Amino acid sequence: MLQKKVKKRVSLLVILFSSSVIAIFFILQSLNNNILYFKSPTDIKNNQDTNFKKKIRVGGMVKKNSIIINEQEIKFIITDFNNELKISFSGTVPNLFAEEKGVVAEGILQDKSFFIADRILAKHDENYMPPELKDIMKKDVK
Repeated sequence: MLQKKVKKRVSLLVILFSSSVIAIFFILQSLNNNILYFKSPTDIKNNQDTNFKKKIRVGGMVKKNSIIINEQEIKFIITDFNNELKISFSGTVPNLFAEEKGVVAEGILQDKSFFIADRILAKHDENYMPPELKDIMKKDVK
């Protein structure tokens, strides 16, 4: 039979362990809901189980002669030199946004060929390319 002190210690350890497990579970759930996955147009085209409700980032080069500017939105096409993705964005684009330059767009995929962006990120100089995009471009070239 366990003494009173031992019973208190064991119950305290059980409570600490279970509360730690619950806290870790909620932290991981929160992180999983806030992760933005980066994809290229080829990744989107080849992926069979695409989630059209989850926010993602897509990246590539802005295709030459593809930028169409209306009063309320800007439309353009990004490419990874294998596949293309049409992007629609309502808002102000960065000053460095231009044709044949790297761009990353955050938003929601409508279908495998059309993306609605709520944020556009452009590279800051002619030598910079996001590491994810650089890795994808290297894989696709080989």
